[in-house]
Amino acid sequence: MLKNRKNRPEKSQEPAMLDRDYRFIDELRAVPISMELDNNQQYLKELFDNCSDFVVREFKLQQSERAILFFVDGMANTEEVNEAMKALMILEGGERFVDEISASVLPVSQIEKVDNYGDLLLSVLGGDTGLIVEHNNMALLMGMRGMEKRSINEPETESVVRGPREGFVENIRTNTSMIRRKLKTPHLKMKPLVIGRESNTNVVVTYLDDLADPAMVEEVMRRLQKINIDAVLESGYLEEFIQDSAYSPFPQVQYTERPDMVAAALLQGRVGIIVDGTPFVLLVPFIFAEILQSSEDYYERFQISTLIRWLRYTLLFLSLLTPGLYVAITTYHQDLLPTTLLLSIAAAREAIPFPAVVETLMMEITFEALREAGIRLPKTIGSAVSILGALVVGQASVQAGIVSAPMVIVVSITGIASFTIPRFNGAIAIRMLRFPIIIAASLFGIYGIMTALLLIIGHMASLRSFGIPYLSPLAPLSGTDLKDILIRAPWWALKERPSFTPVQDGKRISDELPDEIMHQSGQRGQTIAHASDEDNKEES
Repeated sequence: MLKNRKNRPEKSQEPAMLDRDYRFIDELRAVPISMELDNNQQYLKELFDNCSDFVVREFKLQQSERAILFFVDGMANTEEVNEAMKALMILEGGERFVDEISASVLPVSQIEKVDNYGDLLLSVLGGDTGLIVEHNNMALLMGMRGMEKRSINEPETESVVRGPREGFVENIRTNTSMIRRKLKTPHLKMKPLVIGRESNTNVVVTYLDDLADPAMVEEVMRRLQKINIDAVLESGYLEEFIQDSAYSPFPQVQYTERPDMVAAALLQGRVGIIVDGTPFVLLVPFIFAEILQSSEDYYERFQISTLIRWLRYTLLFLSLLTPGLYVAITTYHQDLLPTTLLLSIAAAREAIPFPAVVETLMMEITFEALREAGIRLPKTIGSAVSILGALVVGQASVQAGIVSAPMVIVVSITGIASFTIPRFNGAIAIRMLRFPIIIAASLFGIYGIMTALLLIIGHMASLRSFGIPYLSPLAPLSGTDLKDILIRAPWWALKERPSFTPVQDGKRISDELPDEIMHQSGQRGQTIAHASDEDNKEES
């Protein structure tokens, strides 16, 4: 139980340092750093009582002034800490004030001065090293972080055949540097935030200030600053707080592990949100069409990218509608099938004791269970269990007369189609909506499916992602933007940035080269002397 702070008498500045009656670290900003080193040392020991990883080291500056260094073991680079301490212990100029020390003594690139315990401990608990010198009411923060971190590898959730092989890691500074490598411009801004009363998670909002709409950036910052939660352990925490529609199954915030995806989004005027401790970066705004887009679409030739997009659109509808259509046709609309196929399905279902809707729900739930089991099991056996489980369960179920062979085919097609959706959160939405469509098909046949589709499309039309219509550029219709939605036009034809996202500069490519390519169907090597040309000249 916390004490009632209002009923306590006011204390002077020095005794207030011994007051450890606080709930969150932000409250310690009201506690100043004392001029007396013993008070500071005692206060730190009381705050971090029973904390074996918090190190406080007392020493003297050239055998005169006393000082303390303190850091979290495992988060600071102990070799750099030792070098800094060695430099302080052999001072030659007799420096005793933190201004003099920071300016001429410490071999550290990042140094900051603070005058309160809130800012001091927030940085120290993030990996910095603190220094307090006696008779100084300011402390120095030295950037000597040395935490262990995962190496940069190819992201498993967004693997590509052609494209960069690097993915984000859990360290926020590594992630910001990977974005900076892609966009080497001072226009790339990164605004820091701290969210979480207990976790004090570092968050960075990144954007290009010459492209992003200032109102969009301000809205993102406003939504993030309103979040008041005890901890943020993953970017999914923030996603649920900042999305426009809390109850919609459709994702309104994109997440990615790929720095090239973030760079491409920033070049469209969008805003990125980087969270410390997770490799997933959030991007806003987000529209439905981007669920079916992959970074590899822009690295391969536009012809194959366009065909693959059409394939994804087709498989999206198959994933959503195939089980429902099977239920509707076998239950209500048998006359839609050719006679031979109808007799084949009827023969396969002759010994099945369940109606088509129960059969479909059983197989869909079983397939989802096998997919979830394959994810949770160790990688060495997960894929084998999921594949063998599907084959064994499907074959055994058909032989036992529980489900029909056509039903196994339908579920297999549905599962394969759902795997082709590049965005995992978009595939989840389709998987969830598949079940109400099956129920509607069992009650009203194809009329139920059409009604469910109209309700889904109506719901999507009402969604917004940071004010941007979710079905853009189809609704409202923008003809110029369709060349990167229904098809993937060649890069030289994508001269304008998407108009549905507010942007300060809509021009992406100058007109000269695209006009030349369009005029002569490509660039001709007219300045290169070819052997055939020389031969023709000699013959003439």
